[in-house]
Amino acid sequence: MVMKDTKDKNNDYTTSHQYKRKHSGFVTTFSKKYYRFLPYGGPDGEMGASMRYLSQRYSMPYSEQKAVLTDIGTEELAHLEIVAAIVHQLTRNLTAEELEEQGFGPYYIDHATGIWPQAAGGVPFNACEFQSKGDPVTDLFEDLAAEQKARSTYDNILRVVTDPDVCEPIRFLRKREIVHFQRFGEALRGLQEKLDSRNFYAFNPSFDPLPAAAGNSR
Repeated sequence: MVMKDTKDKNNDYTTSHQYKRKHSGFVTTFSKKYYRFLPYGGPDGEMGASMRYLSQRYSMPYSEQKAVLTDIGTEELAHLEIVAAIVHQLTRNLTAEELEEQGFGPYYIDHATGIWPQAAGGVPFNACEFQSKGDPVTDLFEDLAAEQKARSTYDNILRVVTDPDVCEPIRFLRKREIVHFQRFGEALRGLQEKLDSRNFYAFNPSFDPLPAAAGNSR
């Protein structure tokens, strides 16, 4: 599945699915060793991304920025499914002995080959890995940083994994992180146009009453 962002005559984004990927069903032993590197539940993974954006949308006071958070947050759920499918394909035929030889004995004891969100270092996913601050400027800057960290994580994966059946969807997901970064940048610029240009931090539009005049800054 590939997402494509286009703008209609009203300058609104639409996201379409235009690519279906076929998996050969064959995965090399080399790739099996690195399956836990895939960003399913790590600090920069797809689960944290979807929870971050879909949580932030509720305190976003402006419809355009809220729509961006909803759109990207929903897409991240689809990315979560892609990563889960890759992990499943990499592990479904492993024996207990192979898992133990490759250092995943403790994981096997707890989960067998079930899909469970954790970081590459084995740390379980938790909500402390993302933030929903209730401040639009703060949240969008967090989102910009999150997309760059996710892109860097995919870069690191591509340096150690060479199996084309893994690399192909990882490259696609990496490209989407770049698109998301661009869209959050547009959302931030649009937000700043609604704020006091002399002090974007004069008030929190999600919480504070709107200032009586543009010059009312802290």
